Amino acid sequence: MVHIGFDNDKYLQMQSEHIRERISKFGGKLYLEFGGKLYDDNHASRVLPGFQPDSKLRMLLQLKEQVEMVIAINSDDIEKNKVRGDLGITYDLDVIRLIGIFRDFGLYVSSVVLTRFKSQSTAIAFQSRLEGMGIRVYHHYSIDGYPANTSFVVSEEGFGKNDYIETSRELVVVTAPGPGSGKLATCLSQVYHESRRGIKAGYAKFETFPIWNVPLNHPVNLAYEAATVDLNDVNMIDPFHLDAYGITTVNYNRDVEAFPVLEALFAKIMNECPYKSPTDMGVNMVGNCIIDDEEVRFASRQEIIRRYYIAACDLKKGKCSEDEVRKLELLMKKAGVSPDERTTVAPALERERLTGGPAAAMELPDGTIVTGKTTDLLGASSALLLNALKHLGNLSDEMHLMAPVILDPIQHLKVDHLGNRNPRLHTDETLIALSISAATNPLAEMAMEQLSKLKGCEVHSSVILSTVDEKVFKRLGVNLTCEPKYSV
Repeated sequence: MVHIGFDNDKYLQMQSEHIRERISKFGGKLYLEFGGKLYDDNHASRVLPGFQPDSKLRMLLQLKEQVEMVIAINSDDIEKNKVRGDLGITYDLDVIRLIGIFRDFGLYVSSVVLTRFKSQSTAIAFQSRLEGMGIRVYHHYSIDGYPANTSFVVSEEGFGKNDYIETSRELVVVTAPGPGSGKLATCLSQVYHESRRGIKAGYAKFETFPIWNVPLNHPVNLAYEAATVDLNDVNMIDPFHLDAYGITTVNYNRDVEAFPVLEALFAKIMNECPYKSPTDMGVNMVGNCIIDDEEVRFASRQEIIRRYYIAACDLKKGKCSEDEVRKLELLMKKAGVSPDERTTVAPALERERLTGGPAAAMELPDGTIVTGKTTDLLGASSALLLNALKHLGNLSDEMHLMAPVILDPIQHLKVDHLGNRNPRLHTDETLIALSISAATNPLAEMAMEQLSKLKGCEVHSSVILSTVDEKVFKRLGVNLTCEPKYSV
């Protein structure tokens, strides 16, 4: 069962106030690099129980009249059709999705900047699409020696050749569909151009993780390392902050390694660096809003286990390296957890042992564990879904929710017309059949009404699931893990 460990209302108030303070420090114009996911930060909601996935966006709404959004996207990522892993959509489509979300919330989206622009044909086509939506588009270019060659970077041939992004509000939030999009370079380029125009402007960074004011090896910070294991991010004590203030804070290696260069860039642009450490650059108040440390520790340890299983399956699929799995094993050891502490693992494996076929288990909001087995009609995931919905709706486990008159045509279509050798229904087909049944069967309708209660539930499968089943669980908001093996 999930217990609250984070005060979301306190966070919304404290975070917006802190950003206002940072704006005033620079005389009324701040470029805020927004790292991580701005709208759907599901990682944060998992490791900080009580944190809402859209909290950062809601926080910005408290600054609605001051803020405008600039979205950066790497033109090479458009060319490569880079996909956002958690949503399964390309970065360019995610930019359009984000524009729609920001506008629906009433936030002003002023422009999109195409970074590392080299007149790629796909980037040009994407620009035309954006301009058709009424979005201004700017170009930023690769700069030789960036960021280390500060004399060249901070010159007319460096930042000077980038387009100046026209902004009109005092808080300019620079966000992106994913890492490597050029948010920092966009912010620094803008501060350079503003200074050339005699406009005083500053820079700050918003990163939720690692949390700077909790211990280095706190599970919530270790969970961040687990989430970014493919980027080789490592949490570390900020030596610059310790030297300047005698206070121990946590940052991550890339920011610490880059700080001397950033310090030199700021000094070049602004005559002096306004910050003494990477921690100084941040504005994150998340650590001040943890109200139950034990709950956060527990949730974070569970997230590390989930990340381990995901990586182990990715290794089996050839999508990640063995090094990543080994690093996650070390993080589990550091956090003092093991895979069998995931409550759904043992029931799924025991169900598989007893039935001789793939099985799955789910932990429901009240702590109840339900399982599903493979049958001639249903895959284990489909059986699990129906069993969970029956339990949540207080329906008998022996009750049939879908009549053969509905199921038989679906199996006939799969096998005889679509060429499937396996007649068992996947989760999407099962939910469609259940929704059709709900039109005439009140009990099926009652089961359907329980679907929203599955969000946040934990599921473990004894085998790697099909892409279809994975996507359905993801859309339902279920936290899924699988044993790193395929069904025989």
